[in-house]
Amino acid sequence: MRTLTLLLALPLAFVQACVTPAATPIGAGDQAGIYVSLPLTADLSGLSPAEREMLPLLIEAARHMDAVFWKQAWGDRAALLARIDDPAMRRYAEANDGPWDRLDGDAPFVEGVGPKPAGARFYPADMTREEFEAHVAAHPEDRAAFESLYTVIRRDRDGRLRAVPYSEAFAAETEAAAALLERAALLAEDAGLRRYLELRAAALRSDDYRASDMAWLDMRDNGIDVVIGPIESYEDKLFGRKTAHEAYVLVKDREWSRRLSRYAQFLPELQRGLPVPEAYRAEMPGTDTDLNAYDVVYYAGDCNAGSKTIAINLPNDEEVQLAKGSRRLQLKNAMRAKFD
Repeated sequence: MRTLTLLLALPLAFVQACVTPAATPIGAGDQAGIYVSLPLTADLSGLSPAEREMLPLLIEAARHMDAVFWKQAWGDRAALLARIDDPAMRRYAEANDGPWDRLDGDAPFVEGVGPKPAGARFYPADMTREEFEAHVAAHPEDRAAFESLYTVIRRDRDGRLRAVPYSEAFAAETEAAAALLERAALLAEDAGLRRYLELRAAALRSDDYRASDMAWLDMRDNGIDVVIGPIESYEDKLFGRKTAHEAYVLVKDREWSRRLSRYAQFLPELQRGLPVPEAYRAEMPGTDTDLNAYDVVYYAGDCNAGSKTIAINLPNDEEVQLAKGSRRLQLKNAMRAKFD
């Protein structure tokens, strides 16, 4: 059975809660038509004037995550697109955030492009696992920085490996995004959202995300939300360690969230009833788990590459999970689009 994956690339105009479908299916070669653009809609009528004013700021901040992810996944976005003459092929490269087909084992579809490096652009293209491990063994003082979730590995002028913090490697984008989050925070009527935006802006500058993760878990009453920064490590197939930048701008569906919230109390019972050995049922979810429904108004970066995420379960930091739990966000309009 063929799987249909929807391409939901949402422009700034999505602040008006609509995206124009593409006239034709999108694909390259034998993959033509595997992506289809569909409209996503969201009801913004429940948002306050201040929340509506925040949305463009959050979307613009998210767009900077797109720019960072292209650098992490491929490199120079403009240079790649300029060498592709076929509009459909160019759109396919945009959908995949690079010249490798994410639904076909990262096979290259642009002439002259070789295999995708296992470490994407988080490491030098000519670096091997052995060289990385040898450096860390010889320089134990570098281990924390080299193995950090928030550094890229580069070569210095002498060809030696060095770790560069994300806030330095992507300074222009992260500073611009942080400034936009701070502007949005000034408009936030919800104290929890305001605190989160302020702390997330600081995290983009410092590469320390724990405090902002804690603050994100404390939010309960905000009508809009943004998940932004380096989060998942799937793009790093060399070590599975380096996190990629992404962003979601979300509008809460309060009615569906109210209907979903009653199911959170059943999570421990559902866990006990899983048809797996006891060892896999040892961790028990709390009844205070935050389970809500949202409509996506913007995807950016890692979560916008290839197929689209339909649910979020964060944060990934185990210490934060133990201290505060997690939030489960169901992305209702994306689910509906895929179902339809």
